[in-house]
Amino acid sequence: RIMAGKVKWVTDIEKSVLINNFEKRGWIQVAENEDWNFYWMSVQTIRNVFSVETGYRLSDDQIVNHFPNHYELTRKDLMVKNIKRYRKELEKEGSPLAEKDENGKYIYLDFVPVTFMLPADYNLFVEEFRKNPSSTWIMKPCGKAQGKGIFLINKLSQIKKWSRDSKTSSFVSQSSKEAYVISLYINNPLLIGGKKFDLRLYVLVSTYRPLRCYMYKLGFCRFCTVKYTPSTSELDNMFVHLTNVAIQKHGDDYNHIHGGKWTVSNLRLYLESTRGKEVTNKLFDEIHWIIVQSLKAVAPVMNNDKHCFECYGYDIIIDDKLKPWLIEVNASPSLTSSTANDRILKYNLINDTLNIAVPNGEIPDCKWNKSPPKEVLGNYEVLYDEEMAQSDGHDRELRSRSGQSTGVKGNRARDSGKPVLTTWK
Repeated sequence: RIMAGKVKWVTDIEKSVLINNFEKRGWIQVAENEDWNFYWMSVQTIRNVFSVETGYRLSDDQIVNHFPNHYELTRKDLMVKNIKRYRKELEKEGSPLAEKDENGKYIYLDFVPVTFMLPADYNLFVEEFRKNPSSTWIMKPCGKAQGKGIFLINKLSQIKKWSRDSKTSSFVSQSSKEAYVISLYINNPLLIGGKKFDLRLYVLVSTYRPLRCYMYKLGFCRFCTVKYTPSTSELDNMFVHLTNVAIQKHGDDYNHIHGGKWTVSNLRLYLESTRGKEVTNKLFDEIHWIIVQSLKAVAPVMNNDKHCFECYGYDIIIDDKLKPWLIEVNASPSLTSSTANDRILKYNLINDTLNIAVPNGEIPDCKWNKSPPKEVLGNYEVLYDEEMAQSDGHDRELRSRSGQSTGVKGNRARDSGKPVLTTWK
């Protein structure tokens, strides 16, 4: 009987048959005790479960670890599309969050690099490229992970791998050709030891309507193995530019003991000692702001099935002005470990996630209000609770943006010195 990726075995023979069947279908066993086995479904399995053709229906005691259309956030092109739509809707509503500066840039919602879809937006991209011909851009296939298919360009001639219509000088869309996104490359990343890094942060969403999400405190930084240089001669050197472990582990300088990783707490200590505590608090406030706004952007279009929860892997890059940028969101962040510390972190991540999804290890019930007691949160902390925000008469969202409070549970509000819980509206 399938329950939250859990199976209660009747006989040893049934157990071995089901395990073999699950493995073939892309399920990953993540935990086991005397009576229960937890399985993590792949995104392909989720697609099959919710497919109209299968006609499968989940019962009240079955929950799964992805939302049916999670790709609205986790496909690179759809994430950008939804964030752009979200900005326009806030503008139409006259929301102060959609305020722009004198150059027409969003003051609060400028957290994704300028991005176009190819081949569809090729002409728009060319127009933008010609405004700053010396800029560098990064191309990524929309539906791939682990750094596959990514390359950097700084000349229009470098994207001739796409077929071109000689008459209109525009891309010809081919059904066999995979869609790409092309984004303005962050060529001034914050460097530590001369090396580029990004942040991998884990965010658990238990429900989208109302939105309730949790931030995992034990995220980490992923460092490149080769010192960063913006030199155009190194555009093809992925060990300089891409932080993905799947790429860096093949480098000559990859360290198999620490895996080129720092904990987020170590990064925070480093920044507090080199840039100051107030600046560091502001940076992490802005990172949390980015995450909440990205979830709000997709909430209206997300299929908020009551049987679903999801643990996302957020990739954030910080530039040398300490401005954070959302690069992408992963539906299936790697749960394999590259180091001993990695193994401990991911074991705890899975354990804490399951404790929130199925409190006390009881039989799942998709009808419960999905608000677990604090004692089961483990290393998670509430990042945003829409119900709590709406019941709060104060508009803390703008106060958070203006730096009056950190907006994160456990951190100190700068105006009162007291811990506050995030309740951005």
